[in-house]
Amino acid sequence: MPFTRLHRNARSLIAVAACVLSFGAARSATWLVGPNGLPHSFAQAIANAKDGDQIDVLPGTYKGDVAVITQRRLSIRGVDRRPVFEADGKSAEGKAIWVVRNGDIEIENIEFRGARVADNNGAGIRFEKGRLLIRKCRFIDNQNGLLTANFDDAELRIEDSEFAQAPRGKGTLPHLLYVGRIGHFSVTGSRFHQGFEGHLIKSRARVSRIAYNLIVDGRGGGASYEIDLPVGGDAVIIGNIIGQSADTQNPVVVAYGAEGKAWEKNHLLLSHNTLISEHRYAWFLRAWPEKLTTDTQVLAVNNLTVGPGVFTLGAAGSFDGNFPALMRMLDDPQALAYELTRDSILRGRADNPRARGGDAAVPNAEFTLPIGTQPLAPPARWSPGALQR
Repeated sequence: MPFTRLHRNARSLIAVAACVLSFGAARSATWLVGPNGLPHSFAQAIANAKDGDQIDVLPGTYKGDVAVITQRRLSIRGVDRRPVFEADGKSAEGKAIWVVRNGDIEIENIEFRGARVADNNGAGIRFEKGRLLIRKCRFIDNQNGLLTANFDDAELRIEDSEFAQAPRGKGTLPHLLYVGRIGHFSVTGSRFHQGFEGHLIKSRARVSRIAYNLIVDGRGGGASYEIDLPVGGDAVIIGNIIGQSADTQNPVVVAYGAEGKAWEKNHLLLSHNTLISEHRYAWFLRAWPEKLTTDTQVLAVNNLTVGPGVFTLGAAGSFDGNFPALMRMLDDPQALAYELTRDSILRGRADNPRARGGDAAVPNAEFTLPIGTQPLAPPARWSPGALQR
């Protein structure tokens, strides 16, 4: 046989070996990868894996084990404690630690760290085409945590992951997550913090759905925008905690449409978010609908703005059920507890989100620490902001 099927315990290995001896090559294989190249390095597994295979990666640190993923269908997962892939000065094709070429790929429980390339666009993952699911991964200290190409049929979904610690090189504009002109992008249950000069999330996708995340730059952060949607598109931002640090490079928290039209449908729904600024004065939402299509809509429902700044002032769009608040009206921001205090006068004061923005405006989950979401049942009376608890 051209390869050996490996499982995590001897009983499974014996069973698989017997099956192969009796029936020949199986339809798919599970490859086991170890930090010292035993039984395989990641690059070896990628070179030999067939469409439909799975790669299990054992705990440990993998230095310079870069690769281009060309399979049409593949699942890659870290086993037990999350394995760490450090660039260690290397990259695949001068782009990233891993390059995903074009397929239906799932990556779970892997950390990507330290990507650097000459053009300052080194990424933990470079996603070029196809469909990519990222689940329970970490992207730390990369020039771009994850960077996509610009194919309008590509789809990116991110769940329960962390993007943090942008490198501090002046003028390099690192983004924790940079989504190009792809068809569909969604991120849920994830945390973004400690950016620098670039944005925490930047998306040029035709459809962007940013839901139930903790997007708070935090102590040591110096990002520009927390969310940037420069070419508009069909965007839903719901149930997020979005926070600007005192050292931000730009007072805008959420930006929409600054660069003008790329898509025929342009609609921004900002519903039940908690927008926080520790800066001296924030611009919580800045939109340029006049640069997009004539039927562009901006709708903001039941958001909570915390800290000095403007939200509706000078903004074009429809704003309902939104309230300003002071930092002391939150439970414990230093401990990342951003819910309103139990005795807050704002509890129960928001509008019915369905009446104001339809089904898409109704949150059905909340971010929960350290990473992930928990289901949200509709309360008797809605409060402004991301957290009803």
